[in-house]
Amino acid sequence: MELRKSYFADERKEGLHEIGQGRARVDAPGHVTGKTAYFADRNFPGMLYLKMVRSPHHHARIRSIDTSAAEKHPGVVRVLTAKDIPNNLYTILILIQVGPEDEHVLAEGKVRWKGEAVVAVVAETERAAQEAADKVKVDYEVLPAVLDIEAALKPDAPVVNEHHGQNYYMYDSGACRKVRFGDVEKGFAEADHVLEQTYWSSPIEQAPMETTGCIAVPESNDRFTCYTDTQAMFFTLDNTSIILQMPGSQLHMVGGTVGGGFGGKVDVIVEPIAILAAKLTGKPVSFIYSRQEEMQISSPRAAEKIVIKDGVMQDGRIVARQVWGYTDAGAYSRHSPYGAQKGAAHYPGPYTIPNVWADTYCVYTNRTPSSAMRGFGVTIADFALEVQMDKLARLIGMDPLEFRFINAYRDGDMKAHRQPTEGAALIECMQEAARASDWPVDEKYFALSSVRREA
Repeated sequence: MELRKSYFADERKEGLHEIGQGRARVDAPGHVTGKTAYFADRNFPGMLYLKMVRSPHHHARIRSIDTSAAEKHPGVVRVLTAKDIPNNLYTILILIQVGPEDEHVLAEGKVRWKGEAVVAVVAETERAAQEAADKVKVDYEVLPAVLDIEAALKPDAPVVNEHHGQNYYMYDSGACRKVRFGDVEKGFAEADHVLEQTYWSSPIEQAPMETTGCIAVPESNDRFTCYTDTQAMFFTLDNTSIILQMPGSQLHMVGGTVGGGFGGKVDVIVEPIAILAAKLTGKPVSFIYSRQEEMQISSPRAAEKIVIKDGVMQDGRIVARQVWGYTDAGAYSRHSPYGAQKGAAHYPGPYTIPNVWADTYCVYTNRTPSSAMRGFGVTIADFALEVQMDKLARLIGMDPLEFRFINAYRDGDMKAHRQPTEGAALIECMQEAARASDWPVDEKYFALSSVRREA
């Protein structure tokens, strides 16, 4: 690691002891010696195991549920359905006023994606729980399903989630989150070239080595301790409190080392039902996804469709950008409305463009609900934007890095969502990248700075 002190010398304090220094991770010895403890390393006397009955259909009405055979199976202690959940309707982000509540802990009336939890079986062993779950009989009326963004937005498409009433999230700005800056039509009219391209991505599974799970343990005074691998401890605590209609003072969430998460363990999915099972049985309850469940059930990065239309001058200046972004939320909101909103602000990229129009939609389909993964809402957007930048540079016959130097935002530039740029350092990063890779950039670009804009 090298610290280049020639950059921003008048803005940086000297005497730094950490920046620019290599430091060993404090948790590395535990990982390499096998001493690191994870939630599943715990064991409790009399611990029970929870397995789910999941929908085999993408979209279906539940006509009836027969749990009688499962209840008689050797080793079964309790079988839970929707009627057992005190508040069986929630949305993770309701804590920050992002609603409406649109997801069930256990399916009620309908299933909206293949793999949705319908019945929870609690037994003395994992094998008994799974065998009993296989004996639950659910009578389904299969319904038409929509499995991609374009199908979901057709006028005659089946409604995926009745809690919304249409197949897209309704923001306070309407059917999409909007960004309006300058006059894009005027910008396109003045541009020497206009390029419109469409980009697609597929869902991406985080695939952590440790699967999602928790162990819920009854304590004295009607309190419950939940050992969990959540990445969102307070979301988990507060949502569990709402779902179980229990004061937060009765819930003790214990985190620790997460065996891989990447955003995929922010959803409050396993803890409420495990704690409820512990409450109803009076025993510790373990609920851990199998590898098959982790790959099918856990929330992936959303599939996205991004349409970018740019107006560019022959000298390299982008004068207009219009973007339509579509996020496939799957059947329920989870964190997707927030991810789509982040995209709206991000679509200009790290570039100063005088005229910007962005509309981003959060779309519901009968697919596995998507959620957080490593910069969700902007990661795929960045891929699309930078491919678009390469295409624009090629269109006008300009070096792609020099093209980015021309358009890079500088400190003080106003972003399209009307926040001034601060601490950009983008010019300097590109200069160092050019030097490190021996990229042949005209010398005039090495005289540029992020703290000033040349005429």
